[in-house]
Amino acid sequence: MAEIYDAHEQGEIVKKWLRENGSAIVMGLVIAFGGLFGFKQWQLWQVNNKQAAFAEFDVMSQLLSAGQLDAAVGNFQNLQDSHSKTPYASLAALQMARARLEASQVDLAIGHYRQVMEQGRPPAIRIVARERLARLLLDQGQPDEALQVIQGQGEIAGFEAIYAEVRGDILVALGQQAEAISAYQQALDSLEAGAGDRAMLALKLESLGVIMPDESATS
Repeated sequence: MAEIYDAHEQGEIVKKWLRENGSAIVMGLVIAFGGLFGFKQWQLWQVNNKQAAFAEFDVMSQLLSAGQLDAAVGNFQNLQDSHSKTPYASLAALQMARARLEASQVDLAIGHYRQVMEQGRPPAIRIVARERLARLLLDQGQPDEALQVIQGQGEIAGFEAIYAEVRGDILVALGQQAEAISAYQQALDSLEAGAGDRAMLALKLESLGVIMPDESATS
């Protein structure tokens, strides 16, 4: 037989249940609202962090454009110290690398490229840094090191032609003509219509003795 409670009995049951479980409810509400507040605070911190990172990057870029490398170093360092996980830190390192090269500070430029190559965000920027580092090492007369860098690639979707051409340039410097021809041909085949410098690749192949087809005759 089902138990039937009058209003007083129901009230007493509710009071008893609250005495036994009330603290848990209150704690749950505290945690829930605290978590929500914490998440909102975290979101706000992210927005502020990105804005601060952009501000540092913007000032640094302007200083570099004005040729004030020494003044830009402070903003660059702030990005690396306080905003290292933002894309602005990686973009800043690429810009600083170029500025170092213009100032004939090659070793520092190499260091910046390696930093982005290993830790850059987003991942696509690592591909750019790797290609630039390989070219710089080649220009510095270090083709073996350049080849090691370019062959240490991970995913390079969208950069296949660029990487193949750099590899071809390195192989030419190493005297590996047949391998260089293969790399240049791969670069040419990877180019989408209207993209890249097909004429330059054709010239590089012709300089290695490859007879290129006369495209005007087939058009």
